[in-house]
Amino acid sequence: MKIGILTQPLHNNYGGLLQNFALQTVLNELGHEVYTINIFRKGYHLPFIKMASIAKRSFLRILGHDIVIRAWPTEQESEIISQNTRQFVKRNIKTTKSITQKLNQRLIKEYEFDAYIVGSDQVWRPCYSPQQPTYFLDFLKNNSNVKKLAYAASFGVSEWEFNKKQTVYYGELLKLFDAVSVREDSGVELCKRYFDVDATHLLDPTMLLNKEEYISLVEKMNISKSPGNLFIYILDKNEDKSAIVNSVADQFKLDPFSVMPKRSFSEPGRKDINDCVFPPVEEWIRGFIDAEFVITDSFHGTVFSILFNKPFIAIANKRRGLARFESLLKLFGLSERLVLNYSIIQLEKMISQEIEWDNVNRILKDEQNKALNFLASHLH
Repeated sequence: MKIGILTQPLHNNYGGLLQNFALQTVLNELGHEVYTINIFRKGYHLPFIKMASIAKRSFLRILGHDIVIRAWPTEQESEIISQNTRQFVKRNIKTTKSITQKLNQRLIKEYEFDAYIVGSDQVWRPCYSPQQPTYFLDFLKNNSNVKKLAYAASFGVSEWEFNKKQTVYYGELLKLFDAVSVREDSGVELCKRYFDVDATHLLDPTMLLNKEEYISLVEKMNISKSPGNLFIYILDKNEDKSAIVNSVADQFKLDPFSVMPKRSFSEPGRKDINDCVFPPVEEWIRGFIDAEFVITDSFHGTVFSILFNKPFIAIANKRRGLARFESLLKLFGLSERLVLNYSIIQLEKMISQEIEWDNVNRILKDEQNKALNFLASHLH
């Protein structure tokens, strides 16, 4: 069967890239020909948005704020910043041509997919997904000749973010799906309450592969050993998170290291564009291989800590979607690993508790079988 995957645009998000790689790999192993529909997020670069942003930032600079006037890279700068992540996509993910316009009948006919799969990642969160109706397959509403599935699609949050009109329209579209699965347990309830659609709770695609398959990616690229043993993958830094890192490093006598650009392009001050380059995806995976402990505020950072059986602390990241953390950790009986508010007492208690990895791995195996059965049964 020829399958098209609709997921978030493939940019510099390690977890986003690897969940797409994993889903393609699993579907290929099931005997299918698989493409990722390469939706390119273009909207932010519209001239009027640029001018509004520059005007706002210029005003803030006048008021004394230390920020950059232009917060986005040029196309040439983007090529440099994304050189490693784009190479990962070229090596490991089969994509359609880049699509910036809405999917239409001409594009559908060009690829002639037998099935479309929406997922994973926060494809059903309005602030993250360009062309939101596309992720409910609106372009296929009059086409009953193809399979329509949602695999581990995510709302990201447990609150409802669609307006009344969107709720009615997307509910109608979702009822045309052959099967619906979501990544969070709260998503099951949201689908039933607002869309009147039954959904199955399934694993994020990255967890369908065993760690050995990720290790093989690292070995193929001959990635050097990490420079430390306390892996820090923090997306949104603050003083509390730094305090957690320092506490864990001191208690276990570990050396912190990170796999992120040295500087963000949007940071104030002059910078070398090469300091903004995202390290290779395989280097990020290597971080989990070499870690003795992981501290992260990332959903996929938490996922890979579990996959590699590494003791970890997951710091709640409400802005990016808290329901994802809560659902994942509850599934594996690891809810106590989530830090909601920094407390040295809670932290000391957490890091002193050993994780029962045998139980975690047993749950993982059962959930993997459940997910693979879902895909196999609905993709005849």
